[in-house]
Amino acid sequence: MTCKDICIRHRAQKPLATGRYANGQKRCQICELYMRWDSLFCPCCGYRLRTKPRSLKYKIKLRTRKRVEEKQDVRRSLSSMQYIQSTSTSSERIENRF
Repeated sequence: MTCKDICIRHRAQKPLATGRYANGQKRCQICELYMRWDSLFCPCCGYRLRTKPRSLKYKIKLRTRKRVEEKQDVRRSLSSMQYIQSTSTSSERIENRF
């Protein structure tokens, strides 16, 4: 399994605010580059792509970032549910007046 330079077309730029794995990028150890690719295997060499960091330091950063994002998603969904409930009750109040 060697690099055939097909992967260069899928090369990903380094994100400024977040990490590569948190941004959805994957790394091929054979081709030695990060890429945006939906499959688990490299389009160039067929080797399995890494989707998580190897270093404990960066694993912890990724886990905490994912937990924070999950909490924010839960808060957004709860606030949208409360908004829907508040608008439905206010419309019912208006209908009951007439």
